[in-house]
Amino acid sequence: MDRQMDRTDTSLIALRRILRATELYGRDLAKAAGLTAAQFRVLQVVAERRLCTAKDISRQMSISQATVTSLVDKLVRQGMVTRERCETDRRQTNIVITERGRETIEKAPDALQQRYVRKFEALEDWEQASLISALERVAAMLDAEDLDVAPVLDTGELGKST
Repeated sequence: MDRQMDRTDTSLIALRRILRATELYGRDLAKAAGLTAAQFRVLQVVAERRLCTAKDISRQMSISQATVTSLVDKLVRQGMVTRERCETDRRQTNIVITERGRETIEKAPDALQQRYVRKFEALEDWEQASLISALERVAAMLDAEDLDVAPVLDTGELGKST
C-alpha cells in the first residue's frame, strides 16, 4: 500500500509540474505579447501560411471553426491580423498577419510547446509511442479525451473561452 501511495503521489506531482509549467508560460506570454497561448498559436499558423482561412486554421489545430473565429476576433481587435476578402472567391475570407503580429511573434518568449516539440522529436520512435500512449491514458483518466483543444500547451482560464 505504501509503494502504491508513493507512485500515486509521484504521478500527481508530475502532473502538477506540467500544469504549473503551462501556467507560468501563459503568464510570461501574456506579459510579453498580450496573448494567450492559443491566440499565439493561431498567430503563428497565420504567419506560417501567409494566406489562410478560419477553416484552414481549424483543420491544422484540430479545433472547431467557432473557436478559431473567437480567437481570430481577439487578434483582429489587437491589430495582430486582418480579415480580407479573397480576390478570386468573394465568399472566402482570408486571415492575414499584420506587421504588429509579426513583431509580436519575434518578441514573444520561446513557446513552451516549441521546447516540447524539439525534445519530443529527438526521442526514439518507441519512446514517442510510449509517451503518446501514457499521455492519452492520462487524458482518458481525466475524462478529457473528447475536449476541443488545440495542440497548444495552455492552461486557459476557467469560465472564459480562449
